[in-house]
Amino acid sequence: MGGYGSGRQWHLGAKETVDNYRELDIHYLHKKGLLGLHQSFSLSWSRGERSTGSISIVGHKSHLVLTYRHQRTGEDWESIEYSVMIDWTPCHYGGQRPWFKCPADGCNRRVAKLYGGRVFACRQCYKLAYPSQREAYDDRAIRRADMIREKLEWMPGILSLKGGKPTAMHWSTFERLEAEHDALVATACAGMSARLNLIGESMDN
Repeated sequence: MGGYGSGRQWHLGAKETVDNYRELDIHYLHKKGLLGLHQSFSLSWSRGERSTGSISIVGHKSHLVLTYRHQRTGEDWESIEYSVMIDWTPCHYGGQRPWFKCPADGCNRRVAKLYGGRVFACRQCYKLAYPSQREAYDDRAIRRADMIREKLEWMPGILSLKGGKPTAMHWSTFERLEAEHDALVATACAGMSARLNLIGESMDN
């Protein structure tokens, strides 16, 4: 008999992203001091004002014990409890950093985050993408250009006027960021133009 997730039936389509799943972040738990001996606590998730799930956890230095209920569509609620092992690695400047060992059957990857369906497993097991990986190339260019505008203290929006150099920024840094920004804006505009042309051709047909 296989372990939790035996047979890798948790593999979902590549269209899913991490935003669609409940997340356990071990670095967050470590920062909050929840990985000590017999540390009992609970976590809950919500979307807007609607609760989307909760979990009870008993923390140990070597592992966490997860307890929660899960329901598949059209089936009864199922009570689930299992352990997730923790691996500690040394940091360059002293101390140790914890990592989850993915509990899905046949995996055991060392990861910082687990994502919950029936089993809390790593992003690779669920074949999850980050939202940015689902962006069209021109949408990605717009987002990255806006990030540069924020660094340069310019008004947001690629169609807004450019500003000057921030007071404390070196000219070489400013010129590099401005050139990168302009290239991204050109990419974004080309993409938007191509989309508009496709829409126009579709309406003509």
